[in-house]
Amino acid sequence: MSQLAPVRAGIIGTGTISDVYFRAAQSFEVLDIVACADLFPDRARAKADEHGIAKAYSTDELLADPEIELVINLTIPKAHAEVGLAALRAGKHVYSEKPLALTRENGRALLALARDTGLLVGCAPDTFLGGGLQTCRKLIDDGVIGEPIGATAFMMSHGHESWHSDPAFYYDFGGGPMFDMGPYYLTALTSLIGPMRRVTGSARITFPERTITSQPRFGTTVKVHVPTHVAAVIDFHTGAVGTILTTFDVWESRLPYMEVYGTEGSMSVPNPNTFGGPVLVRGAQDTEWREVPLTHPYIGESRGLGVADMAYAVRTGRPYRATGELAYHVLDTMVAFHDASDQSRHIELQSTCDRPAPLPTGLAEGSLDS
Repeated sequence: MSQLAPVRAGIIGTGTISDVYFRAAQSFEVLDIVACADLFPDRARAKADEHGIAKAYSTDELLADPEIELVINLTIPKAHAEVGLAALRAGKHVYSEKPLALTRENGRALLALARDTGLLVGCAPDTFLGGGLQTCRKLIDDGVIGEPIGATAFMMSHGHESWHSDPAFYYDFGGGPMFDMGPYYLTALTSLIGPMRRVTGSARITFPERTITSQPRFGTTVKVHVPTHVAAVIDFHTGAVGTILTTFDVWESRLPYMEVYGTEGSMSVPNPNTFGGPVLVRGAQDTEWREVPLTHPYIGESRGLGVADMAYAVRTGRPYRATGELAYHVLDTMVAFHDASDQSRHIELQSTCDRPAPLPTGLAEGSLDS
């Protein structure tokens, strides 16, 4: 794979997360970031200088550059669909930070335009490609815990107003614990168990207003417009049943991040917002949990794996893993949790996706193909 010509990419949105993507491109020969753009030209220029990038553009200039083949969309969530559609119309492949979009309609529009133009759409999170979750995937595929029959997933916190510099977004449309953190958990579950078939859920707003206690907006109150405590049940196509709880309303918890339960044992899954471990297994005959050595690399901060994997697909035509279809299935599921609560019923999902292929074992850092 080292002989492939690198895919020339441009980043739109040069906030803090962009640093990780700039560094990722230095780790994979198949990916070359040649330009960046931002609503604030000075910020784009500063990031370009920091990372040795020659071109600092406006968004329109970046989209018009014929050298750029792939757009890495790191804008704020409410702009993901707009920027993604503009990139596709400009003839660029696009990889977006999560979520793919904020509405089903915009998510479907992105996938439809990609199909019509023959371009690729990818989307974070790519933490499921890290060594921790890939080890869990291998253990499941190898039958170590038998057939998965159920799973639990918990994202427990009291929100962002005590530490984030501008937390208001998290309590507005497109925010809330499910849209903020749900993609990590649901993407991991889809990788481990497969796509979801039917869901139900209950959601509430516990605190109608939040008081910011972080700087620089200390003392400012924020009205809450989205559910901040979402509990849901998932029926997978395989027959497994999952439970997920995401909340900004609890002060403390001792719940695990994720567990998968099989006919022959149980597995403790690491935080799906990270790339490493630990991975614990307890079989039917075991008397205690045992930690399993990780079978795959990429256990540190490795955001950018998904876009690098997609760059291989651009060059070779092989399938990639962090697909737009996977991201849309996750989006559809998150919206369905809220709909189920509003409508007091189960919702049959209209979307599905392929279970992403596992990474091969024995990979060297900087490679995603054996």
